[in-house]
Amino acid sequence: MSATVGEILALLEGKRLERFPVFSGLPSLTRLGLEACGLQFGEVHRDAAKMAAAAATTYELFGFESAVVPFDLCVEAEALGCEVNFNDELPFIVHPTIATRLGSTPEGLDLHPPLELALAGRLPVVMEAIWLLKSRVGREVAVGAWIPGPFTLAWQIIEVEPLILSVASPAHVAPLLARLAAILAQVARCYREAGADFITIHEMGGSPRIVGPQAFRTLILPALRSLIAQVPAPRVLSVCGHTQPVMADLTGCGVEAISVDQRCDLARAREVVGPEPLLFGNFDPVGVLADGTPETVAATVRAIAAAGADAIWPGCDLWPEVPAENMSSLVETAKGLRRNGRP
Repeated sequence: MSATVGEILALLEGKRLERFPVFSGLPSLTRLGLEACGLQFGEVHRDAAKMAAAAATTYELFGFESAVVPFDLCVEAEALGCEVNFNDELPFIVHPTIATRLGSTPEGLDLHPPLELALAGRLPVVMEAIWLLKSRVGREVAVGAWIPGPFTLAWQIIEVEPLILSVASPAHVAPLLARLAAILAQVARCYREAGADFITIHEMGGSPRIVGPQAFRTLILPALRSLIAQVPAPRVLSVCGHTQPVMADLTGCGVEAISVDQRCDLARAREVVGPEPLLFGNFDPVGVLADGTPETVAATVRAIAAAGADAIWPGCDLWPEVPAENMSSLVETAKGLRRNGRP
């Protein structure tokens, strides 16, 4: 085991590092990586060997300190019976999308999870890809897997507008979120058994920015806590949007680390949560990493470290069209920083 993976696993167990590792628990695939292994984006979602090969390239090309699968948000919804459009016919990068949902409203949904969930849909593909990644790069970098949060999965399996409206009537949607939390926990356990070093729970749809801070506390947070309690550590909670009003609530979820996106003032978040919780974040993967300059990337990394982050993470998935020079700036700048004597 290399120093890199050992340090990241120690960090996820609560041991702060003198340096600032740069990694992620969310999809981190680049077009340059796809080109390096001769693959198209549409090929990597249903073939374990191709998925693993593509995921490994962000480390192998740039020194990024993790390899993460899957690459799309539809895996769990597909396992529950949704049809997925993989957009194979498109010549540019478009993520898979849900083609048919299971229902239109939370209260009208008749949910029947497969008895053998681990064998449903593409879950076996992702699990095999994790195993292959561990064999390929698992001694050098952390291998991660991620699942959506309960509300984000609900967003996939039923129509979005009725789901958002149901937030005003929690009794209609809370039972569904509780069931989805239990299903997602099964998926997370499958991923850990396949060899994933850590699990990221990505509550994108149920962020305070979308549902509001009060609904987040009363509806989203209980489902997240239930899910987290059923997932083996280490766990990272990633919540999108303006999380400032709920940072104190997030620290009580029971995860080992919290990841915030670029819309969160990281320095203020650190003030709210105090010195103990691990905070990961929070560069803009599009505006800074993909569309910025190497100098902008470097300045952003230094600012994140100074604001109180424990690891340099993207606010969400890496956008695949990131230039090589920006990836190099990201990794090299982070490598040069130390907790004492930050530039």
